[in-house]
Amino acid sequence: MEITRKPPRAHESRSHLSSSAFAFPADRKEPLTDAAHVRSAIARFSQVDGVDNAERAQAFENIKAAAEYYSVHLNAHPWHDLVA
Repeated sequence: MEITRKPPRAHESRSHLSSSAFAFPADRKEPLTDAAHVRSAIARFSQVDGVDNAERAQAFENIKAAAEYYSVHLNAHPWHDLVA
């Protein structure tokens, strides 16, 4: 799965963020703009409605990339580990 996430420019408002700054880029859900937002995206991953398994897989790859970028520990390997 290709990672679509790209780090946002500093001080961009959510409305000006590129879709690539979100875990779920097509729906612009769960911004990944800093470590706190990455942790929030991990915690809320299973709560995101209206997405299919392919979108969840893509989002998980984006979250993994952001977690590595911001040095956030991610204790899940397949995205299924985040869905309760």
